[in-house]
Amino acid sequence: MSEVKGISIDKAWAPPLFPVTRATKILIRSLLGLLGLALIGCSSADNEMAGGNIQAVNHTLSAINWLSVNGYKVHGGGGSSCCIIMPVKWRPGLKAHIEWEVDPDPYAYSKWPPLGTNGYRAAQTKHKANYQHYSATVDIPEWPGTKRCGLTVHFLVCNQIKLTSSCWASHSPNYPIKEPRQMKEPAVCPK
Repeated sequence: MSEVKGISIDKAWAPPLFPVTRATKILIRSLLGLLGLALIGCSSADNEMAGGNIQAVNHTLSAINWLSVNGYKVHGGGGSSCCIIMPVKWRPGLKAHIEWEVDPDPYAYSKWPPLGTNGYRAAQTKHKANYQHYSATVDIPEWPGTKRCGLTVHFLVCNQIKLTSSCWASHSPNYPIKEPRQMKEPAVCPK
């Protein structure tokens, strides 16, 4: 028998608090299983989150260089980008903090010196100084049940935005945002 400092290993270990029988093992496993089910029951669709795409739709004549939704930054050139985390089920009080950068003269490069030249780089640096930055916090509109299709940010004139999580295509009569594209800025924006 092995000994540690003069005490045999048999005497160094305390006996179990209760006998470990097959029935005890089954009881412990059953209790752990019930605990697991109870924890799963605490989760609900109200708390569950899922990923979705962020899509940008520009209704203005300016360019949207990039946008950020609750910290998820994506390009603003249209189409959709991955990803944003949203609740599976809508609940009151959901907000989106949107930040974006606008190029008010997106076709200025057509008047610049040839691409790759120092003159082009200088014109580009001067042009970037005119970029404008905006932000807004808006309510995320309700979606039915658990049926949502990412988040689409619509950029409107006067630096206004609208959001939707609609699964309908933007050209569908059922799509909730009806403003036309290529809108010109009004002489005076409403306050």
